[in-house]
Amino acid sequence: MAIGSIKRLVRDRGFGFIKVENGPDVFFHRSHVRDASFDALEEGVAVEFEPAESDKGPRAAWVKLGGSKPPDAVNQGEMTV
Repeated sequence: MAIGSIKRLVRDRGFGFIKVENGPDVFFHRSHVRDASFDALEEGVAVEFEPAESDKGPRAAWVKLGGSKPPDAVNQGEMTV
């Protein structure tokens, strides 16, 4: 399990990206969200996720709200969309 924060949501297409402290952004699909609906997610919110790999790069096998703290870039408002 890993911790990050929602960096970007593409609601109309049903996916988003998770920002992690030391690594590339992680893709996730709305079908992998647990314990909440995709529509309840907001950018900057802390999440827990299970890292996985795909042929296109890192992805989340599942995502749920929670986590100890979002990465510093999101906390300091340095995130760009």
